Amino acid sequence: MSKSKNTEQKIFDAATELFLEKGVDRTSVREIAAKAGINLALMNYYFRSKENLFGSIFSMLVQKNSEELIRILDSDMELFEKIRQYVGVYIDMLSENPLLVSFVMSILHRSRERITEMKVISSLYSTDQFTRQILDEGKKGNIRRTDPTQIFVDMLSLIAFPFAIKMLVIDKNNFTEEEFGEFILERKKRIPELLIESLRPPR
Repeated sequence: MSKSKNTEQKIFDAATELFLEKGVDRTSVREIAAKAGINLALMNYYFRSKENLFGSIFSMLVQKNSEELIRILDSDMELFEKIRQYVGVYIDMLSENPLLVSFVMSILHRSRERITEMKVISSLYSTDQFTRQILDEGKKGNIRRTDPTQIFVDMLSLIAFPFAIKMLVIDKNNFTEEEFGEFILERKKRIPELLIESLRPPR
């Protein structure tokens, strides 16, 4: 690894740890530089601002996986299969990158302007294609008529919330990390069925 890449990685690692520990807004550039073991001038050379650094870290964690999520939502596959695949990929993403939940929550507690500045955050939200599909399936009577936003928020909540309260789940159930992983694997099957059942038309 080149010296510049090594320095950049040190900054990424230090900033990620501090952002998670203290929150973005309570972490200073000076603290990041100190933790990375570099001077402030070098920190500013690589990243002009804390916002740029935060955006880079978040984008790095999200970009690859979000492209797959969007591909699923915009595909022509049947709605229930789409829900199954989306839930599976999203849970895998959070299992591999548990920092994402904390990062997303920290973003959502920031100002609206800062949220909209981070274009990558929109990639974690629904797509027009998925919205139209839910509305069309409702009109055809294949599913109950429902607000697509409610369905998408239901889906995101069921996926993300267990990761947000991971330590509580572990503590209350005396789980090991491995057992928590098994619990999450079970939710990969449970969540799609809950969502699909909520969409089935009245009998």
